[in-house]
Amino acid sequence: MIAGILKEPTGENRVSLLPDQAEALIKKNVEVWVETDAGAGAYADTGAYHAKGVRSLPRSELLSKSDLILCMQGIGMQEIGQLKKGTVVLGILQPLYNTELVLQYARAGITAFSMDLLPRTSRAQSMDVLSSQANIAGYKAVLAAAHHYGRYFPMLMTAAGSIPPAKVLILGAGVAGLQAIATARRLGAVVEVFDTRPAVKEEVMSLGAKFIDVDGVADASKSGGYAVDQTEQYRMKQQQKIAAHIAKADIVITTAQIPGKKAPLLITEDMLKTMRSGSVIVDIAAASGGNTAFTQDEKTVCAHGVYIIGNSAFPSDMPYDASRLYGKNILNFLHLIIDKEGTLKIDTDDDLVKGTCVVLNGEIMNERIKNVIGT
Repeated sequence: MIAGILKEPTGENRVSLLPDQAEALIKKNVEVWVETDAGAGAYADTGAYHAKGVRSLPRSELLSKSDLILCMQGIGMQEIGQLKKGTVVLGILQPLYNTELVLQYARAGITAFSMDLLPRTSRAQSMDVLSSQANIAGYKAVLAAAHHYGRYFPMLMTAAGSIPPAKVLILGAGVAGLQAIATARRLGAVVEVFDTRPAVKEEVMSLGAKFIDVDGVADASKSGGYAVDQTEQYRMKQQQKIAAHIAKADIVITTAQIPGKKAPLLITEDMLKTMRSGSVIVDIAAASGGNTAFTQDEKTVCAHGVYIIGNSAFPSDMPYDASRLYGKNILNFLHLIIDKEGTLKIDTDDDLVKGTCVVLNGEIMNERIKNVIGT
């Protein structure tokens, strides 16, 4: 079997497997090819791949001859025709947002696995690409906020006077939010946190932050670790609470997303007007619409004196570590679909394989995607 490592689109610096990880796959009796300069953005030149026994090829040849395509952002519709029937594509395909791409995979007889659909169970932790990349996003979000914020984070007591610590409000205590809490606390900020899942309160408090409670939250225990839609009554209470705390905040990190849906609007224009001039909001949910009324993905805008940084691609700013974590996730998942002889063996009775499989030999497998396409 031949596994091909693709070069990602311009602006994406990560790569799906680094050279030593490609070598680990070779030891599993898989021949590995890499697109020329695929790892350049992650400080892994083509020569480093050659040293590990990986062959480099132009993109068109890699697409047409590989049995397994490893990528991060998937393959564009214009390139699907270059794949041979039965090719397996593995990446973060975001199929709930890209249903037309899913249909094209099906029509071409392709098998596609999307790692963002991986069930969030204890067995899946070592393969959870969303968590490994969100950890980096939370860390970088706080550093970006500190860079743009025109004041100190920690409290300082000097001969010239005392400076109070920055007040940070974090909306969403998933993996990104928890890392943001830890990073902001290390920088000396006072941190408050809001999340729709009361179960994370203990984790938040263990990191030295204050948890903001809101009554009437919907049960998210069966959502696989993701946020769920809330009632209108709860959303009103939520907005009132956020408004009261955001008026006192210097920095806000927003991370709230619901898979397959537009990001919830948590910060309204009226809330922005209550914030101090020079305050900073970093919106990690920018790619799915953002959590503020003014968020623009990949842009920094100023509204009512508040800087709003829209960035869903922070992991790409730490390409080596992000690629290493992603590659380890991928290698762990490949153990489920590649046997000891290095051939593909897809067992749809395995809950992780089934949950991640979008299309199998041209047949759409995921029920949620079927429902979206059906509507």
